[in-house]
Amino acid sequence: MLDLNRLRVLQEVARCGSFSAAARSLHITPSAVSQQMAALERSVGVPVVERGARGVTLTDPGRLLAQVVDNLTGDLSHVERHLLGYSDGQIGRLAVATFPSAGQSLLPAALAPLTGRPDVELTVWDAETVDAIPLVRGGEADLALVYHFITPAPPREWTPDLRYTPLLTEDLCAVVPVHHPLAGRSSVALGELADELWMHGRGEVAEAMDYFFATAGFRPRIGCRSADTTFSQTLVAAGVGVTMVPSVAVARHLDGVAALRLDDPPIRYVGAVHRRDRWQSPLAAELMELLHRTARTLDIPGAAAVTPQLS
Repeated sequence: MLDLNRLRVLQEVARCGSFSAAARSLHITPSAVSQQMAALERSVGVPVVERGARGVTLTDPGRLLAQVVDNLTGDLSHVERHLLGYSDGQIGRLAVATFPSAGQSLLPAALAPLTGRPDVELTVWDAETVDAIPLVRGGEADLALVYHFITPAPPREWTPDLRYTPLLTEDLCAVVPVHHPLAGRSSVALGELADELWMHGRGEVAEAMDYFFATAGFRPRIGCRSADTTFSQTLVAAGVGVTMVPSVAVARHLDGVAALRLDDPPIRYVGAVHRRDRWQSPLAAELMELLHRTARTLDIPGAAAVTPQLS
């Protein structure tokens, strides 16, 4: 069995040309150098050094072993540089899942500082929360931007294996055609829209909307069901009906719609999740800091950043 410490002593003997010079360089005694070489020769079964009047030279097997050490040293230096790159966030892979409105407003500015690093590989998944959670649990995404409703605490089924970090709160607002009789109001009660035709959501969004409608005391007439909030608002702009969306998802580029603040508005809670049992890379940790910074700079009525908790 080759001993790495003995090989390093051999490398120093080759560099210095004598046991005594190698001993001074290694801060050990010449006797210790001699013992290491003798032990190395016993382990490999052939001589590795030759002692002569002009000092010590390496045998052919000794030169082979010294070259191996040189190669190992170079490889280790290469590995150390790469490890430093991983620890500095200059090297690595980062996969992020995001729901569409966060992918349009929150994620791009946070990802931008990471995209100019040639040894960083970024992957973004477009996924609603119900699909993003399995991507994180399965290891396909390092973290995911997610949302939930009703209370600031994340759903109980997330917490056993996922760590949740809040980022943003968003008021839900009503979106009506620009010529709607209520369009000029500064705010409305949700119940004032009870008789309208509603562009409804799907999945957990639909469940949350149904909860808020029930709290307001009515059951809506549904004209459309879509997870695409921009599509729903396009229908609103055409005068088909009304909808309710989080403030970040308001399609402000669309002509023909007016976003109305709701009295005592429902809230969507936006955050990020990653697995508790998985090492969070420096890239993922840096992205979290950038997401917090981006959330603080969003200039969108009804949206407010959540101050991160110091751990």
